[in-house]
Amino acid sequence: MPWRRRRNRVSALEGGREEEAPPEAAAVPSALLTSPQQTEAAAERILLRGIFEIGRDSCDVVLGERALRWRPIQPERPAGDSKYDLLSKEEFIELKDIFSVKLKRRCSVKQQRSGTLLGITLFICLKKEQNKLKNSTLDLINLSEDHCDIWFRQFKKILAGFPNRPKSLKILLNPQSHKKEATQVYYEKVEPLLKLAGIKTDVTRSTNVLAHSLHGVPHVITATLHIIMGHVQLVDVCTFSTAGKLLRFGFSAMFGFGGRTLALAEKYRWMSPNQRRDFAVVKALANLKAEDCEISFLPFNSSDDVQERRAQGSPKSDCNDQWQMIQGQFLNVSIMAIPCLCSVAPRGLAPNTRLNNGSMALIIARNTSRPEFIKHLKRYASVKNQFNFPFVETYTVEEVKVHPRNNTGGYNPEEEEDETASENCFPWNVDGDLMEVASEVHIRLHPRLISLYGGSMEEMIPK
Repeated sequence: MPWRRRRNRVSALEGGREEEAPPEAAAVPSALLTSPQQTEAAAERILLRGIFEIGRDSCDVVLGERALRWRPIQPERPAGDSKYDLLSKEEFIELKDIFSVKLKRRCSVKQQRSGTLLGITLFICLKKEQNKLKNSTLDLINLSEDHCDIWFRQFKKILAGFPNRPKSLKILLNPQSHKKEATQVYYEKVEPLLKLAGIKTDVTRSTNVLAHSLHGVPHVITATLHIIMGHVQLVDVCTFSTAGKLLRFGFSAMFGFGGRTLALAEKYRWMSPNQRRDFAVVKALANLKAEDCEISFLPFNSSDDVQERRAQGSPKSDCNDQWQMIQGQFLNVSIMAIPCLCSVAPRGLAPNTRLNNGSMALIIARNTSRPEFIKHLKRYASVKNQFNFPFVETYTVEEVKVHPRNNTGGYNPEEEEDETASENCFPWNVDGDLMEVASEVHIRLHPRLISLYGGSMEEMIPK
């Protein structure tokens, strides 16, 4: 391994034009990289060791099994010199935070594909405030082709060893979302990062509630970096069935006001998404009416042995499983297996629910006056408790059966205000999709059924 003394230090700023990192990339803040755990570094097996220029300092760089560490090379000083100890403080980045590595070259106008080698650039994922992630860079400067090639190959080998990181993706875009700017956002912000990480993509066309709940924040770079870094979460999923027939899978559902609003919005697809949503909400509130229902539910049992057995798919015929039933006039019924964070509910439609705790939130709004119901809806956008109303009830459940007792559902196709569903069918809002069902719907939770890219559970706790 070639070693270079300080007098042979390479300058990254000497003439010519260098390859530039993506515009979002920023230099790695050294304050975030300082390590107080020297014992861990000493116990780590060393893969490579060499000298690179980092910033403007020649550094002794050590590549271990879990981290890349470096310390500025300083002139010899008397033992115990505190100034020397401060200047030579070790810094590091964890290998799991690196998502790409490139050879850094100085390119002239005539050299589009190659140029003078300057060293290696590492692309790193860093945590910011409020659950956000950002991509940054760290340059390891050394002019030796052989030296950089050895390190480059070792970094590529390390990156290939992370099992959860995708090699290819099928991308679904909804061209109507984000004020019809979703396609532009993808090609300007998402695709460059995916290409940088070496991920092959195949774009086709396709609710932001799931993505927001998974990442904890509506931030496209954060969502992209969670995918690139292979941050995988096991997520609870619901099945929706009627008369023993599976209708679909999903994560959340609304019956009553939520279903009627979506059914109205679907009839005005010619409007923009925001206009259609606002119009449907106003019209549904103007024609607010309750549904006569019978709701049966199985309360959540947090016992460890019960949850382990159910996670393994065991039957739910235990004598300890006691179904409960409520009935009456309900304005809205919500069943949520995820928090359902969104723009109108920053803390979530079901803020006490988690992604994979094996339970659902059953939220019931009984019949009340229109002004009181509107107060309840407005609370979702505030920090106040949206459930602190006498007509709102919440339950933590594992299964739910919603049985409308009025087959006509109050729907008369000849009346304009009831143009929200097919005759004798009731509208459901399932993950933003309209589902029309004429009879009882059975919702059952399946704990940790699928794996999705997203942040850690700690990051999902509402602020």
